[in-house]
Amino acid sequence: MRYSHRLSDAVHVLAYIDIYHDGNLSSTAIAASVESNPALVRRLMVALRRAGLLTTQQGTAQPRLTRDPAAISLLDVYQAVEEDGRLLHVDDKTNLQCIVGRNIQETLRTAYDEVQQAAEAKMARITLASLIKTIWTREHEKRAAEEDSSR
Repeated sequence: MRYSHRLSDAVHVLAYIDIYHDGNLSSTAIAASVESNPALVRRLMVALRRAGLLTTQQGTAQPRLTRDPAAISLLDVYQAVEEDGRLLHVDDKTNLQCIVGRNIQETLRTAYDEVQQAAEAKMARITLASLIKTIWTREHEKRAAEEDSSR
C-alpha cells in the first residue's frame, strides 16, 4: 500500500514559511528541511497557492501565507493538496458471485463516508497556528533537555 505524504509535506512547507519568514524561503532551502527535492516543494506550493493559502511571486523566493496561521485549518491544507480527498478506498474488484463480494463495497463506502466526515470535522478544528505552537514547544523542550545533558 502506498501512503501519501502530501499533507504532512504541505503542512511542513507552510510551517517553515511562517517560522522562517525572514530567512531563506527558496524551494531548495525548504526541500532540505522536508528532506525532499525542490520540484516537489514547488508542486506543493503551486497547489497551496491555487487553494488561496499561499502567495508567491515569480522570480523571488518570498512565499507568504495569505492568512494568519490561526485561520488555516488542517482540512484547508488537506483539500489543497490531496487529489481525490478520500482517506479510505474500497477495492472495487470483488467476486459478485459471493455474498460478501457482492455487498462489501457499498457496506464499506457507507462506513468510510462516516469516517471521512468525522476526520474532516476534526481536521477543520486543527489550525496551522496550533501545529506551529507545538513545533515551538517541542523545540524548546529539546533544547532544554540538551542543555541539561551537557551540564
